[in-house]
Amino acid sequence: MNERAVVLVSGGLDSATVLAIAKHEGYACHALSFDYGQRHGVELDAAGYVARSLGALEHRVVKVDLAAFGGSALTDTGLDVPETPTAGIPITYVPARNTVFLALALAWAETLTARHLFIGVNAVDYSGYPDCRPAFIAAFEQLANLATRVGVAGGRIEIHTPLIHLTKAEIIRRGSELGVDYAATVSCYQPSTGGEACARCDSCRIRRDGFEAVDIPDPTRYQGG
Repeated sequence: MNERAVVLVSGGLDSATVLAIAKHEGYACHALSFDYGQRHGVELDAAGYVARSLGALEHRVVKVDLAAFGGSALTDTGLDVPETPTAGIPITYVPARNTVFLALALAWAETLTARHLFIGVNAVDYSGYPDCRPAFIAAFEQLANLATRVGVAGGRIEIHTPLIHLTKAEIIRRGSELGVDYAATVSCYQPSTGGEACARCDSCRIRRDGFEAVDIPDPTRYQGG
């Protein structure tokens, strides 16, 4: 039987590529998404489609209310999503999001007797979030092996980050080779209720530039045409 893996799937371009990679590498993939109080639920619809189309064995959506704490333009309707580059860590950073998500993924992995977690963090073409860096992943993997039954029993939990050192263009090229339907993914920080991207936020800019760099037609549906 193929080894099991829990794959974090947000509905965006990166996580869809990670799921395709994990599946291609032969893992039995269990997709995990979060309804975390994000302002736009269309990404969860996209995550469901991605999980089905890329052959995940199951897809679970876990509700965890990070909006209760605020502090991010992705969860707080009182904060505007910036449409021009900003200095430092942007207001679209959701405090401790990947820490929370990986902890819950770890809990599910233990119940599945899965030793592998996949997450689509990237430290090249990204918005500068602190929980997307190699140092964070290494520290969390160490924690995972200290805090779990399998770790204490002499096994090992591995956190896979196949995109962490890739440019957005390289990610798109790899996903295209694996048949990812990027038209169905949602990366925008402020999409319409129909899933159209704004074309103005940082995530839209990085995504658009990636398609241009790799000379692959951008299938993203943008607001206003």
